[in-house]
Parts: sequence; C-alpha cells; structure tokens
Amino acid sequence: MPKPARQHVLRNSAIALAFAALPCTLQAAEGGVATTGQAATPEKSPPGDIPDSQIFVTYRSPAGFSLQVPEGWARKERHDGARFVDKYNIVEISVAPAASAPTASSVTGREAAELARTGHAVRIGAIRNVSLHAGPAVLIIYTSNSEPNPVTNKRLRLENHRYLIYRGGTLATIDLSSPLGADNADQWNLIVHSFQWR
Repeated sequence: MPKPARQHVLRNSAIALAFAALPCTLQAAEGGVATTGQAATPEKSPPGDIPDSQIFVTYRSPAGFSLQVPEGWARKERHDGARFVDKYNIVEISVAPAASAPTASSVTGREAAELARTGHAVRIGAIRNVSLHAGPAVLIIYTSNSEPNPVTNKRLRLENHRYLIYRGGTLATIDLSSPLGADNADQWNLIVHSFQWR
C-alpha cells in the first residue's frame, strides 16, 4: 500500500480555530453507569500528550471510511477497521451492520452498559448527541483502567471518548484513549471531524 501524502504540521491553536465553530453537544445523559473494579490512581504527569508538532496523514480503509491519524503510530489492520497505538494513546475504528441509528437513550442501555460490563473499572461520565462533519453521532465519555503493563503489571487510568456514527445500515465506532489528564482535546477533535464515509 503506498504511503499517504504528508500533511502540514498542525498546532493546537490552528486546530482550535478550525473547529471552534462546529456544533457539538445537543443532549447529555450524565453519569450513572459504572463497574465495581478499583480505579487506578491518575498520573500526576501523564505520558500521553500528543505533541503540538504531530503530523497527521489520511488513512483510507477497505472497510469503507477514511480519517486523519497521527503519522508514525503503530497500525494494526482488521477486516472491519484498524487500530493505531503510541504508548497508551489509542485510536481505533471499526464498522459493523446496524439496524438503526443510535441515540443517547438507546446507547445508555446498550453500548454504555456493555462497556461497563466488559471494561476495566469503567466509569461513564456522559452520553451525548453530537454533530460531526460526517453527520449526527453519539459520544460516550468514560474513564477506565488500561491493560496491565507486561513488565511492571501497572495499570494507568485512561480517559476515553467513543463516537458512534451511523449511515444506511452501517455503524462506525471511533474509540480514542489516552492517560487521564493528558491534553489531547484539539487533536481528538481533528481526528473525529476528519472521518468520512467512502
């Protein structure tokens, strides 16, 4: 596969200006869903900030979508999408058949409940209807513990955003994760708003 063309370097200030006018929260269902596991203590200096100088490139999936991802991150292809990892930073995208578009109400009883059941010390913070360039979506904001470090067995506390985007019988799920306290809001906005169906 040819390497995607390099994109210009994006800095926080430029990204913030680009997305400042985008519509966002329309409805929220706050809190109320959590697992019973012990939450890991957040790091005082979390090792998860995506550098301001990070270059982004376009990833085009055979599964029928494209989006901007950080250049140089480890990539794992799957038949339904892909996963990009750099230390504890994760961008994961998958698509699957779906009978109808999700709503904040339906997600509370299904996807959020499944996250709480299967995740590591999951705490759901909010469930919101949002607008992306690709159309309406539902956002789940939650914290969880990472997988244990294979050497130290230590877990980090993570902040996670899950976006659910529906079109014509297909549901795209975008998962963004980083150590709790990392400042990646602008970079995450860039990634999710770059998502396009193909």
